[in-house]
Amino acid sequence: MSEFKFQPRWKEELVVTGSGGSFILELPMGILSAYLPTEKVWVQKAPSWAKDLYPELKNELEVWCKENKAKFVIDETAGVY
Repeated sequence: MSEFKFQPRWKEELVVTGSGGSFILELPMGILSAYLPTEKVWVQKAPSWAKDLYPELKNELEVWCKENKAKFVIDETAGVY
Protein backbone atom coordinates (compact mmCIF):
# COMPACT_ATOMS: atom_id res chain seq x y z
CA MET A 1 0.00 0.00 0.00
CA SER A 2 1.31 3.44 -0.89
CA GLU A 3 2.24 5.90 1.81
CA PHE A 4 2.17 8.90 -0.54
CA LYS A 5 0.07 10.33 -3.39
CA PHE A 6 1.74 12.51 -6.05
CA GLN A 7 -0.09 15.26 -7.96
CA PRO A 8 1.70 17.55 -10.46
CA ARG A 9 0.64 21.20 -10.36
CA TRP A 10 0.96 23.84 -13.08
CA LYS A 11 3.62 25.88 -11.23
CA GLU A 12 6.25 23.14 -11.77
CA GLU A 13 5.37 21.70 -8.41
CA LEU A 14 4.67 18.16 -7.27
CA VAL A 15 2.18 18.06 -4.41
CA VAL A 16 2.92 15.10 -2.15
CA THR A 17 0.15 14.02 0.20
CA GLY A 18 0.54 11.55 3.03
CA SER A 19 -1.33 10.57 6.16
CA GLY A 20 -0.06 13.59 8.10
CA GLY A 21 -0.59 16.32 5.50
CA SER A 22 1.09 17.51 2.33
CA PHE A 23 4.19 19.27 1.04
CA ILE A 24 5.58 20.36 -2.31
CA LEU A 25 8.66 19.15 -4.19
CA GLU A 26 10.16 20.76 -7.29
CA LEU A 27 8.96 19.36 -10.64
CA PRO A 28 10.52 21.33 -13.53
CA MET A 29 8.68 20.69 -16.80
CA GLY A 30 11.39 21.50 -19.39
CA ILE A 31 12.72 18.00 -18.83
CA LEU A 32 10.17 16.48 -16.48
CA SER A 33 12.18 15.89 -13.31
CA ALA A 34 11.23 15.33 -9.67
CA TYR A 35 13.71 16.67 -7.14
CA LEU A 36 14.18 15.19 -3.67
CA PRO A 37 16.79 16.43 -1.20
CA THR A 38 19.33 14.05 0.30
CA GLU A 39 18.19 12.23 3.42
CA LYS A 40 20.42 14.43 5.59
CA VAL A 41 18.80 17.60 4.22
CA TRP A 42 15.33 15.99 4.26
CA VAL A 43 15.26 15.72 8.06
CA GLN A 44 15.97 19.47 8.27
CA LYS A 45 13.38 20.58 5.66
CA ALA A 46 10.58 18.01 5.88
CA PRO A 47 7.32 18.53 7.76
CA SER A 48 7.58 16.88 11.18
CA TRP A 49 5.11 14.10 10.31
CA ALA A 50 7.20 13.04 7.28
CA LYS A 51 10.76 13.26 8.66
CA ASP A 52 11.03 9.50 9.31
CA LEU A 53 9.40 8.52 6.01
CA TYR A 54 12.30 9.33 3.66
CA PRO A 55 12.94 5.69 2.57
CA GLU A 56 9.27 5.19 1.64
CA LEU A 57 9.06 8.58 -0.07
CA LYS A 58 12.22 7.93 -2.08
CA ASN A 59 11.01 4.50 -3.22
CA GLU A 60 7.50 5.66 -4.10
CA LEU A 61 8.75 8.77 -5.89
CA GLU A 62 11.16 6.65 -7.94
CA VAL A 63 8.27 4.42 -9.02
CA TRP A 64 6.10 7.46 -9.83
CA CYS A 65 8.90 8.93 -11.94
CA LYS A 66 9.32 5.69 -13.92
CA GLU A 67 5.57 5.44 -14.51
CA ASN A 68 5.42 9.09 -15.65
CA LYS A 69 8.66 9.08 -17.66
CA ALA A 70 10.20 11.70 -15.36
CA LYS A 71 13.80 11.99 -14.30
CA PHE A 72 14.38 11.30 -10.59
CA VAL A 73 16.99 13.58 -9.01
CA ILE A 74 18.37 13.55 -5.48
CA ASP A 75 19.99 16.92 -4.82
CA GLU A 76 20.88 18.45 -1.47
CA THR A 77 19.67 21.85 -2.70
CA ALA A 78 16.17 20.56 -3.64
CA GLY A 79 13.36 22.47 -2.00
CA VAL A 80 10.59 21.17 0.22
CA TYR A 81 7.70 23.60 0.76
